[in-house]
Amino acid sequence: MIPPMATDPRAAAHPIPRFPAGFLWGVSTSAHQIEGAVDEREPSVWDVFAAEPGHIKDGSTAAVACDHYHRYREDVALLSGLGVDAYRFSISWPRVNSPGGLDFYDRLVDELCAAGVRPVPTLFHWDLPVTRDWLERDTAAHFADYVARVADRLGDRVTKWITLNEPAEHTLLGHALGAHAPGRKLLFDALPVAHHQLLAHGLAVRALRAAGASDIGIANSHGPTWPASDEPADVEAADFYDLLLNRLFADPLLLGQYPDGIGELMPGDVESDLKIIAEPIDWYGINYYAPTRVGAPQGAEIEFGGLTMPAELPFSVREIEGVPRTDFGWPVVPGGLTELLTGFRERYGDRLPPVVITENGCSYEGIDDQDRIAYLDGHVRALHDAVTAGVDVRGYFAWSLLDNFEWAEGYQRRFGLVHVDYETQVRTPKASYAWFRDLLRAQR
Repeated sequence: MIPPMATDPRAAAHPIPRFPAGFLWGVSTSAHQIEGAVDEREPSVWDVFAAEPGHIKDGSTAAVACDHYHRYREDVALLSGLGVDAYRFSISWPRVNSPGGLDFYDRLVDELCAAGVRPVPTLFHWDLPVTRDWLERDTAAHFADYVARVADRLGDRVTKWITLNEPAEHTLLGHALGAHAPGRKLLFDALPVAHHQLLAHGLAVRALRAAGASDIGIANSHGPTWPASDEPADVEAADFYDLLLNRLFADPLLLGQYPDGIGELMPGDVESDLKIIAEPIDWYGINYYAPTRVGAPQGAEIEFGGLTMPAELPFSVREIEGVPRTDFGWPVVPGGLTELLTGFRERYGDRLPPVVITENGCSYEGIDDQDRIAYLDGHVRALHDAVTAGVDVRGYFAWSLLDNFEWAEGYQRRFGLVHVDYETQVRTPKASYAWFRDLLRAQR
């Protein structure tokens, strides 16, 4: 049953200002986190990673997850009830490689179109086939071939595309620190993974253009980097962290060049590759969760946010004090979104295309999730502040529609507007679902 209303009393007296006409409102998910049905597709690196003891905190796997593969019609009905303009989901490369895999996405896209919800697929959201490796250059070319197959099948109904999701996290967590699949601990030797993903993006843009697509973006994660103090060592460390997590993945796409000192560390003919990487895109997707406070290295391995940060890193991540925290322990800083977006506009100027917030959300327990309502309310207001300041923002996708398999956390974290009972697969819309539905009605 959908709650009749869920107005945050702290915000009721101050309605969220209206966004420009045509602003796109949606929610996001990813294939590996919700689909299940792993026996009906070839394996991914995440299947292998989760099967090894100790990698997933609750020992779970995504074998069933939300069983979206079999329950997608029920989930599209939830999208319809929510009233979103668009649904950002991801397409599983391993599933497309399997018999009947594209048939599933055909059915899903048809269901979305029938419900009046615009399909916005992400073509890679970390679930790499086990036969591929981002350390190998030819994975980028294979990715472009896969993208062409998907576009040929779905391009008559899909009009907005996302190439990659968060290549920064896939590089850092999966290949540098070993916290995500495929579980490598290469530290800075993981840089080729970043380059090959960016190259894959450029090749995918070309493949989509060849198929007639005209509305293409990427979903990069970004956040402000705050020095732990004004001390030169902290400022230098924060600048390096910002380079790795922000500029390393934005500069090649928007400026056609790597930050100083990075290009010579990348494999292959970097100058030629950058021409492909910088293929023009129609919009730039940003996933925002929080700023990061960074200081000089502390000379020892530390635990932060569930990650082991090696002593060899030339920076250390510190706590942001004096702000609320989600049940995941992440700081809640809505103003960081405004800071990030205005900073991007200042840095990239006319090279920055229109922006879409492709993810923003939080983990809280409970169905009467007033903290999530307050979080979303604050971030939507911060986004409006950025629009008022002149940033060309065209859309906002909340993360996520459903509680799901939260990567290395397993099922311990709940980001959904809809609660999922993993034993029964019963979906229960939360208070935040009704709040978001009412927000969209008010915006229209």
